[in-house]
Amino acid sequence: MTRFTLPRRALGAAALATLARPGFAQPAPIRIGELNSYARMAAFAGPYRSGMQLAQDTVNAAGGVMGGRPIELVFRDDGSTPGDAVRVAEELLTRENVAFLAGTFLSNVGLAVADFANQRKRLFLATEPLTDAITMAQGNRYTFRVRPGTFMQTKMLIEAIRGKTAKRWAIVAPNYEYGQSAAANFKRMLPEAIPGAEIVAEQFPALGRVDAGATVGALAQSRPDGIFNVLFGPDLTAFVREGNTRGLFERRTVVSLLTGEPEYMIPLGDETPEGWIVTGYAPEQIDAPPAHKAFIEAYRARFNDTPRLGSLLGYVTVQMIANLLNKANTIETEALIDALADLRTDTVVGPVTMRGLDHQSTLGAWVGETTLRGRQGTMKNIRFADGANYMFPEAEVRAARRSA
Repeated sequence: MTRFTLPRRALGAAALATLARPGFAQPAPIRIGELNSYARMAAFAGPYRSGMQLAQDTVNAAGGVMGGRPIELVFRDDGSTPGDAVRVAEELLTRENVAFLAGTFLSNVGLAVADFANQRKRLFLATEPLTDAITMAQGNRYTFRVRPGTFMQTKMLIEAIRGKTAKRWAIVAPNYEYGQSAAANFKRMLPEAIPGAEIVAEQFPALGRVDAGATVGALAQSRPDGIFNVLFGPDLTAFVREGNTRGLFERRTVVSLLTGEPEYMIPLGDETPEGWIVTGYAPEQIDAPPAHKAFIEAYRARFNDTPRLGSLLGYVTVQMIANLLNKANTIETEALIDALADLRTDTVVGPVTMRGLDHQSTLGAWVGETTLRGRQGTMKNIRFADGANYMFPEAEVRAARRSA
């Protein structure tokens, strides 16, 4: 557990004199329980935690929240399974006495914690799980999501291939909630973007256990014009290596969720394929506004490393949390939920609003193409897609959440 207090250099002379008085007590911190797949998904969760810690220190150095109370993040590993995550969430609430919960990575884990939060009637700010179910069919009053979900990110990619001539498409995705959700969205949107397009093959390997040879062989046998890839992490690395060896990606359009994120691009190294259309993050390539540049510089100075997408998400999440606490001016759950609905936060990537209708934030994503720069993969032709333009239609949200 990491504890932070207001640094003395951030206080004026009068405040320092007050601290020196006998019996003076600093304001109690507001504790927030953050559970995530820190062990299993360390490539993303490690930088994410660093981004949160940087934002926490920044908020506390500026005077904290709610009139001077510091934020204290309590980090726990969620075990990467629904059962373990629910147990950890319970411990955070009962033993650590946190005000509310945040985090999770895997979609099935996020859904389990969302259901737990609904049962316990406690706020859960789901930061990373991408399944649409968490804000749609299984959405509830107590769960809000920060990152753009699979519908939003798939729609961004579909927009990038609109009008292309590829008619025969294959899908490869991990066989759990996130992969299934992304595949369903792609099949739903493809015909409108490319009239006459069809799905000719689907491969759903188990998460973390892809048989790259068999998967690539099955896709090649279907002779697709395009491939929609949802694999990430070590599965992605194995798939790319085998696909490069067999020439699977040559003269084919490849659309790939998350592949442009440094967490997954760095392990590819000089095996990074050219020209995949991806969502991702390339700090050195984007035209960042001043606040975003300041974040990048502060992160590099603190951690001697370039921020990843997880780093940015962690930082933005704490900005939203601080704004929420200041608006609500209480840690009472119902007041927090009322304050969070339609709350606008000025973040380092611009304004982000938590839409009250479905509890989905308007945080966007970068879309571009993979390319090699030296021996390392990065993105080119990058544009920022504002999440507000890619959300579920309001009528569809009302229908889905009414039946939840």
